Amino acid sequence: MTTERIVGIGAGAKELATEDMTLNIGPQHPSTHGVLRLKLTLDGERISAAEPIVGYMHRGAEKLFEVRDFRQIIVLANRHDWLSAFSSELGVVLAVERMLGMEVPLRAVWARTLLAELNRILNHLMFLGSYPLEVGAITPIFYAFREREVLQRVMEEISGGRMHYMFNRVGGLKDELPVGWAARARAAVAEVRARMGDIDDLIMGNEIFRARTRGVGVLTPEQILQYGVSGPIARASGVDFDLRRDEPYLGYGELDVRVVTRSEGDCLARFECLLDQVHASLDLADACLDRLADLPPGPINQRLPKVLKVPEGHTYAWTENPLGINGYYLVSRGEKTPWRMKLRSASFNNIQVLAELLPGNLVADMIAILGSMFFVVGDIDK
Repeated sequence: MTTERIVGIGAGAKELATEDMTLNIGPQHPSTHGVLRLKLTLDGERISAAEPIVGYMHRGAEKLFEVRDFRQIIVLANRHDWLSAFSSELGVVLAVERMLGMEVPLRAVWARTLLAELNRILNHLMFLGSYPLEVGAITPIFYAFREREVLQRVMEEISGGRMHYMFNRVGGLKDELPVGWAARARAAVAEVRARMGDIDDLIMGNEIFRARTRGVGVLTPEQILQYGVSGPIARASGVDFDLRRDEPYLGYGELDVRVVTRSEGDCLARFECLLDQVHASLDLADACLDRLADLPPGPINQRLPKVLKVPEGHTYAWTENPLGINGYYLVSRGEKTPWRMKLRSASFNNIQVLAELLPGNLVADMIAILGSMFFVVGDIDK
């Protein structure tokens, strides 16, 4: 700890001493976005150093993969980012299918693309509601959850789960889409689109919210690239990269993927990217529903052997998850379990940049910056 002393000279002068203070933020209760600890060094009310301390929720998922077969690991993969369960399990099955050289039925490709975008909207709506709550505005979270419930109903109908869908399978999806589900999904998308203006007006028209976020916590493109930050946070700083457009998978190569970007790189820009991304994903969901409607009847999965073994070798699959790029490095020794499954989770990289982002900012702005990083701690700790 360093100490700076300021000595006054003159009649009645006395020695004034100021010392840097270490302040622990967290670890927080699990009912928030997770258990994260920030160790801050303060000079008065300004942060002079910051250290994100992670690992409080570490469950060793990567080692648990090694003793579970290729069907069982899906249940672990969809839990590290509990707001993006469908997208997280999707990356695992894409890696396994690539190792097998397996072609997935066309109906499964488009259904997966649709469900991935619905899951993206659900993720973003959570942060659109919770971020204003963290800077003092309680009303937006009720609007955000109203829209979430509309989409949750169709996701729950198709999979049976509200958070951990377990609907992906190696070779496709678990079941055929229920009769009439596509029409109900289209109605849900239209209902959410019609009411997104309420959230937009409520938050973006609030001068207090804008004052708390504009020009605060600016991330430069250089910092983004140095730390491997991705997703809406990176695009808010002008880093125009999105795997759905630039390295397409599933049906994205045949869709017009609108990539939302900003140049300011501050808290407000990150929130605006998230808000606009919901509109872009609603458009993609409609496009997927159109493609599904045009497809002839057919299977939605491949028949698999009772014991699924993956040929010896290794591969890397990556996806544009709601919070950023997720990578899946799979190594197989030809057995029914992975020899190694390494996860590259978006939140881990996104949160490490806080060590460079927070110093120089006021403590009062720390929560506004932290909330705008849109992370899930399970996705950091795995």
